[in-house]
Amino acid sequence: MIIDKLNAFNIILASRSPRRQQLLRELGLKFDVVIKDYEETFPEGLNGEEIARYVAFKKAASFENEISDNEIVIAADTIVWCNNKVLGKPVNQEDAFAILKEISGNTHEVITGVSLRSKSKELTFSDSTKVTFETFTDEEIYYYIDKFKPFDKAGAYGIQEWIGILACSHIDGSYFNVVGLPVQRLYKELQRFILV
Repeated sequence: MIIDKLNAFNIILASRSPRRQQLLRELGLKFDVVIKDYEETFPEGLNGEEIARYVAFKKAASFENEISDNEIVIAADTIVWCNNKVLGKPVNQEDAFAILKEISGNTHEVITGVSLRSKSKELTFSDSTKVTFETFTDEEIYYYIDKFKPFDKAGAYGIQEWIGILACSHIDGSYFNVVGLPVQRLYKELQRFILV
């Protein structure tokens, strides 16, 4: 069973996201969470997928000299790409309102970059999901921000929360990618990673 083979490794998840941790647990993986402070900056001129892959790669690379023979690091970065720009994590209520206003009645992409790293190799990939929201009112936006405080979420929302239930009319791609980790793709890439 591939899960048993994967669990023979010491897997390190380089993410404080409770959603990513939950998804990995539900996949059946055993892992330790190790957090490193990393500034999520990227060079100008990159597009959405390039940004997500770049940041994930840099997060995993920060472990480069610390990985032992039997360890695999999983690092990830999720961005929301709308109108040819990144909608990041909101810094305050006003910022969250502006972000949600931009995705209201619009289609955006949720892109997660994932980087796998062992002592001898690395693999970085990204997964993209198109999400369409119906238009929501200013009152609904303020209600959501007040009740759910989405300040740790790219795009200022969680698809599994009230705003997603209320207004998400269409998803093209992996739902779990929108939650924060494309677990189906990750499972396949991990399988390849340990067998190659």
